[in-house]
Amino acid sequence: MTTTALTLAPILPWPLLAVACLGAIAFTLWTVLAFTKGRGSQERARPPQRYQRAAVIRCVVVVLLLVAALRPGWAGGQASATTADLDIFFVVDTSTSMAAEDYNGTGTRMAGVQQDVMEVAKELAGAKFSLITFDDKATVRMPLSQDANALQASIATLQPQNPRYAKGSGVTGAGQLLKERLAAAREQHPGRPALVFYAGDGENTSAEAPAPMDGANVAGGAVLGYGTEAGGRMKDPSRNANGYVQDRSGGGQDAISTIDEAQLRSIASQLNVPYSHRTGSEPASGMLTKAQPGSVSASAADVPGRIELYWLLAMAAFLLAIPEPLRQLRALQATARTQPKGHRG
Repeated sequence: MTTTALTLAPILPWPLLAVACLGAIAFTLWTVLAFTKGRGSQERARPPQRYQRAAVIRCVVVVLLLVAALRPGWAGGQASATTADLDIFFVVDTSTSMAAEDYNGTGTRMAGVQQDVMEVAKELAGAKFSLITFDDKATVRMPLSQDANALQASIATLQPQNPRYAKGSGVTGAGQLLKERLAAAREQHPGRPALVFYAGDGENTSAEAPAPMDGANVAGGAVLGYGTEAGGRMKDPSRNANGYVQDRSGGGQDAISTIDEAQLRSIASQLNVPYSHRTGSEPASGMLTKAQPGSVSASAADVPGRIELYWLLAMAAFLLAIPEPLRQLRALQATARTQPKGHRG
């Protein structure tokens, strides 16, 4: 007969959690004794049992949270884990044209980027990720990190540039910043491959010709193209909920943005990576297969899964703590009623 042992995976060092738990219990005992003796006018005005009960509940809430911090659980099932010794740089176009509604029907190009970036991150779990965006300037939104949750938060909040502030963008506007980041990563971890996933529509609205991108330190990746030849309209948040960007040539017509695949293929050639047109109808697996050269390895393995129990403890603490604000409000009201009318503090 096989038994499943309970295991702990504390989020803080054991000594800190032990001290916090003992402190909470000691403080509660002191509070109960103080209330039992009826110290202070407010305590005498109420039955000590109510104070004792409230103090004990607070203690239980704290202890539940501390035990939840120990992350109790037991082994159960299998979890698929991928270990990738890679640095992955996502370079995302956030110019106004990425708001065009021609991705997978009526979705925006940015929505397609967000979906694909997280698919890549899921397939290459364990790698380090960095997010660089560009419109009329390039910005590092997230430095290299293995925190997939941080990447998800960063990519989920991306919005195309407001057309009111758009000054024209070059399709290789992030080239110099990417080059610097790639060089720094190579210096810090020599021999660690770096993959670049460039996501954009290839539409160059800068007055200057795009500068070539440097693919010297790029081991693999892909250029991901979004949009259609027919193009799509772009919502203008500065107008109203249903307003679209207007064509600058006049006439009151909605502006149409189209994909420039020739430009995107040129960028792919400069980075020495394949080009993939993303329409929302194909899985990311095919694109990833082409994106990884033979020298880049990602190993997948089944590792023991774990059934977490901390959320049950946290939920119990939350339910017990719900009456606390009402209790405090009643205490304040009682204090106000017992305070002399002429009292000024």
